[in-house]
Amino acid sequence: LSSRPIRLLVGFGAGGATDVLARMYAHELQSVLGVPVVVDNRPGASQLVAIRALMSAPPDGHTLLLAAASALSSGPGVFTDLPYDALKDFSHIAMLATAPGVFFVNPAVPVKSMRELIDYARANPGKLNYGSAGVGASNHFQTEYLKVASKIDLTHVPYKSDAEVAREVAGGTIDFALTVAQAATPLVQTGKLRALAVTGSQRLKALPDTPALSEAGVPALAGIDSYTYYGLVGPAAMPAELVNTLNEAVNKVSSMPQVVEKMRESMNINPERWSSAKFRQYIEAEIPKWREVGKAMNMSDRRS
Repeated sequence: LSSRPIRLLVGFGAGGATDVLARMYAHELQSVLGVPVVVDNRPGASQLVAIRALMSAPPDGHTLLLAAASALSSGPGVFTDLPYDALKDFSHIAMLATAPGVFFVNPAVPVKSMRELIDYARANPGKLNYGSAGVGASNHFQTEYLKVASKIDLTHVPYKSDAEVAREVAGGTIDFALTVAQAATPLVQTGKLRALAVTGSQRLKALPDTPALSEAGVPALAGIDSYTYYGLVGPAAMPAELVNTLNEAVNKVSSMPQVVEKMRESMNINPERWSSAKFRQYIEAEIPKWREVGKAMNMSDRRS
């Protein structure tokens, strides 16, 4: 790395979870690497605007992308027509964090568990609708996975953010959704939403009475292990030594007590400290899983 600033691209606007995470890492990486790190928000087109900016940059470590899961594995699995290959077109640097999500309903929906939700949806085909943060967002794909795996019929209503989805379910406009824990937790705690399950295998500290999906007694949902994850990638063909240097720097930040505390307590996400090889292997394993979901979704579901 030279002394030039590092540009950290983010495919979402300011204020969202990915942006908040990027700004925290940018701040800490400056001291670890000894060069300025500047966040560059390029929202739009399911992170494609930011991805294109990354792909046109030289592989010198000075242009990086903090990407959410939908750009790295679920999107490339579901959409066969993306203008990039998530394995060939990036250098995979580090996994920053995995984020649990919460499945919830409006309290008027007569279900109290995932099992009851599935039974109710089967008994009332097409009656339930669900919200997502937009076409191609993590919760769009994860809920389609739920539909396919449990063979139920739900109607998709896209919004613009997880916060908006949680408000709409609380207001009764839509019945059901999955969002990041951050968006749902306050509304669950005040009784405006009823939580059914948390993704993954651990309960959330903020929602101790809500079972983890692994306890929900629905084996078909085992594929939904985290709501989303956040990873750092660079342009293809970065030298291994540079990838290593950046991986070590990121993992150092992920171990800082103030970073761990902020992620766990205020963002409800789990810091990770993986090798770059493990991060790449994870993406390699995730894409085929989402390809199966993509095959089961019809085209109007994918783009509507």
